Amino acid sequence: MAEFSAKDVAELRKQTGCGMMDCKNALKDSNGDFEAAVKLLREKGMAATAKKAARIAAEGLVDVMTIGDVTAMVEVNSETDFVAKNAVFQEFVKTILKTIIENKPQDVAALLACTVSGGTNTVEAELAEHTYKIGEKLSIRRFVVVDGVVSTYIHGLGSTGVVISFATDVAGTDAFAQFAKNIALQVAAMPVLYLDKDSVPASVLEEEKAILIKQMQQDPKMANKPQNVLENIVKGKLGKFYETNCLLEMAYVKDDSMSVQKYVDTTAKELGGSIKVTGYVRFDKGEGLEKREEDFAAEIAKMVNG
Repeated sequence: MAEFSAKDVAELRKQTGCGMMDCKNALKDSNGDFEAAVKLLREKGMAATAKKAARIAAEGLVDVMTIGDVTAMVEVNSETDFVAKNAVFQEFVKTILKTIIENKPQDVAALLACTVSGGTNTVEAELAEHTYKIGEKLSIRRFVVVDGVVSTYIHGLGSTGVVISFATDVAGTDAFAQFAKNIALQVAAMPVLYLDKDSVPASVLEEEKAILIKQMQQDPKMANKPQNVLENIVKGKLGKFYETNCLLEMAYVKDDSMSVQKYVDTTAKELGGSIKVTGYVRFDKGEGLEKREEDFAAEIAKMVNG
């Protein structure tokens, strides 16, 4: 008979976050050896990860962290949105962010091989343990690391995250901080495909032009106009394309009488320095992922019928 106390079970639960009976059975199966019990629970965590691999994880949250002049943003997915409110899950995401900032891995595969910040496990092992603790499939989908002056914004409980990069000589003032926050809010509020006109690929412009010309050719009022006239009209219409898809060409959400670029220029002049928006990243939680379809009636019936 394995010898261990209720205190041992409680300590194992504290260290692993696993259920009381799981901890008790792990100590029993490992003949009271505490370290062996921890290993056994970790192994079960790995098994839980494999078992849940086929499940859909499109919920979770997006979070951001800045340490010094390094900023990281990550999307960690779960099966249900309830997990985003789980303190254990939230702390795990913070740990992943710290790990990203400390290691600056090239991709998710490299991140999974890193040792977690403040621990001894790899990120992959921690992911497996938290899958077991929380009871849902968890996955680290993507992350980004940005150096230098930035502004960040997280909407709601991690549904959308934004990081804006700046080149400026007026950072560090309250006025710049408020301005930078407004730019982040702009990107969070409006779908943005490109930073500015120069960022739009030539292939995208050519495709857009072809579509516009075809639309006009199908219009009886426009069909007989010369090609050069149609192309000039297209150039005008492309202005609307830029205003819709390019951040710096968009109308500023707090004052649509000016573009975002005009807001940048005006602020730089007011602060007596230079400001340039050099880039942005926006993560929308679960964007492009298959969503799990819930059948609550069937689920309740299953519970009622045991």
